[in-house]
Amino acid sequence: MSLQAPPRLLELAEQSLLRDGALAIPTLEELPRELFPSLFIEAFTRRCCEALKTMVQAWPFPCLPLGSLMKSRQLETFQAVLEGLDALLAQKVRPRRWKLQVLDLRDVDENFWGIWSGASAPSPEALSKRQTAENCPRLGGQQPLMVTLGLCFKNGMLDECLTRLLEWGKQRKGLLHVCCKELQIFGMPIHSIIEVLNMVELDCIQEVEVCCPWELSILIRFTPYLGQMRNLRKLVLFNIHVSACIPLDKKEQFVTQFTSQFLKLDYFQKLYIHSVSFLEGHLDQLLRCLQAPLETVVMTDCLLSESDLKHLSWCPSIRQLKELDLRGITLTHFSPEPLTVLLEQVEATLQTLDLEDCGITDSQLSVILPALSRCSQLSTLSFCGNLISVAALENLLRHTIGLSKLSLELYPAPLESYDAQGALCWGRFAQLGAELMKTLRDLRQPKIIAFSTVRCPRCGIRASYDLEPSYCLC
Repeated sequence: MSLQAPPRLLELAEQSLLRDGALAIPTLEELPRELFPSLFIEAFTRRCCEALKTMVQAWPFPCLPLGSLMKSRQLETFQAVLEGLDALLAQKVRPRRWKLQVLDLRDVDENFWGIWSGASAPSPEALSKRQTAENCPRLGGQQPLMVTLGLCFKNGMLDECLTRLLEWGKQRKGLLHVCCKELQIFGMPIHSIIEVLNMVELDCIQEVEVCCPWELSILIRFTPYLGQMRNLRKLVLFNIHVSACIPLDKKEQFVTQFTSQFLKLDYFQKLYIHSVSFLEGHLDQLLRCLQAPLETVVMTDCLLSESDLKHLSWCPSIRQLKELDLRGITLTHFSPEPLTVLLEQVEATLQTLDLEDCGITDSQLSVILPALSRCSQLSTLSFCGNLISVAALENLLRHTIGLSKLSLELYPAPLESYDAQGALCWGRFAQLGAELMKTLRDLRQPKIIAFSTVRCPRCGIRASYDLEPSYCLC
């Protein structure tokens, strides 16, 4: 027979306060503010809607991080919170103790509610240090309340709580500020996305991810809103395709419409594009429109021309680059000079370089190695998937001897590991891997290193050699 622990005194007090399903303002006036979070959790869990309304009005902290409580969307309790905010907004003069500035609907990682649930004894300022109105560049002094949220469009329909919030906010324009810092699009009709974007302050958005297959014509409908996101730092585009039906002059017009938006983005720093074809031969147009130094350029499985790489290498905005990822861009028939110049431009700042599956040859590698060896801040280097000989790999390893910050190194299996038909010879691979590992350890002590094969055509996995060979199971 197991004995259940008796309820704590605090729990009994909370249950007593909520027993009638409502709280009076005078009661909350006398309540120590340290008790508000645990009492709010209890009211939210038990769906005590009248109590929630009153607690929102009397919330004694600058921020109410509601999003981390809304693991399961409950429209009833969310509506109670909005009604509490309505009562708060209706107050022409609020009592000095009522300090709510921000309703945070993001599902954040910080365990603010857990701190106050009794496991520890936190400082009373813990929630006061949460985001306040000053963090938002668009919030003026006349607006009493900010609502922060992350927008994620997926499954073809809006969350019912988000729909209710946007309807509620639209009716109270001027009384509150709806601030969205992150926008993710995984799938939803463009007209629905635009309808929502018309209800939020686009200046607040700092990160945009478009992770669904769009045609260029759909992206262009989104483009005018992108240009209004004047504090945008990061843009991710996945699988943007050009319809074969679009005439060449129309495509060029679309490209100009898209790239010109970057003239308005004074803080843009991180560009991620994957499987995007419409910038081939036009990358210079985008680069000319950049207004701030880039920290990250990730262009993977994209169509790029040699002239695109040349323009990238001479772009003034890349001279403070920290991450360069060109995975899956075929460079086999390119001159190695643009990549060499690019590495020279970023040698003082580059921390991550990924040239996986770029088809780089021995002769190209020998040209870029001197520039690579001067990238003194480099900590991650990936070169997998390029068919390079043992001699070229040994030369590469020698050129890394001065890169003291390298912590992760991924190299290809030597070309000699494969037979004439391209099949991997396991014994030869293990032998060459051991020899290359010894060569490197004679030069310096690596931290994490592996030599990996091309991907298995059946399972897509690379066999690798670090301390001993590992194989795919096909």
